[in-house]
Amino acid sequence: MKKVLLSWSSGKDSAWALYILQQMQEIELVGLFSTYNQEFNRIAMHSTRLELVKMQAKNTGLPIDLIPIPFPCSNEDYERIMGDFIEGVKEKGITHIAFGDLFLEDIRQYRIDKLAGTGIEPIFPIWGIPTHELSSKMLASGLRAQITCIDPKQIPEEFAGLEYNLDYIERLPESVDPCGENGEFHSFAFAGPMFKEPIPIEVGETITRDGFIFTDVMLKK
Repeated sequence: MKKVLLSWSSGKDSAWALYILQQMQEIELVGLFSTYNQEFNRIAMHSTRLELVKMQAKNTGLPIDLIPIPFPCSNEDYERIMGDFIEGVKEKGITHIAFGDLFLEDIRQYRIDKLAGTGIEPIFPIWGIPTHELSSKMLASGLRAQITCIDPKQIPEEFAGLEYNLDYIERLPESVDPCGENGEFHSFAFAGPMFKEPIPIEVGETITRDGFIFTDVMLKK
């Protein structure tokens, strides 16, 4: 039996990877892990508040390891921190780490290279699924996600802070991947078949920082 940890970004692709893993009888899914920006206490790029990530984990019934990353952080420091984490989970009997990557070969190869020789193997449960097909499957399943970050160099500002749904996908420019795999946008998954119940959220302010547009999402009061 494969003992699997899932790399958790808080977004829709991680959520869908979780859903696929939940249906695989040949694995034991033992937990999630996320890195977060220690300066802001948020998941990097997705800008998800830690309280929301913890709520996601609670609604999956899985424990989550939250790994603080300093800001700013060099590649060397990042790889050292992650190397220490990998060694720790290896001692707990973890045999595989799953990632929600879709089609970016360089990122997939990076993960393979970094796990080489550790005794832990990477798996990619949603790799290679055509993203138009994948986005439709996600939404048809009941998955719901809020857009939390967009890259205005790739996508118009009007797409910031909206819910990810069929209308959103249909309005995207042809150059934009419907799952945002090229970094066009990032999301927070708050409902779907991978969760025990929806997470009540409300949308806060939208700001521009470091060349990206971020929309705050918080637990509904």
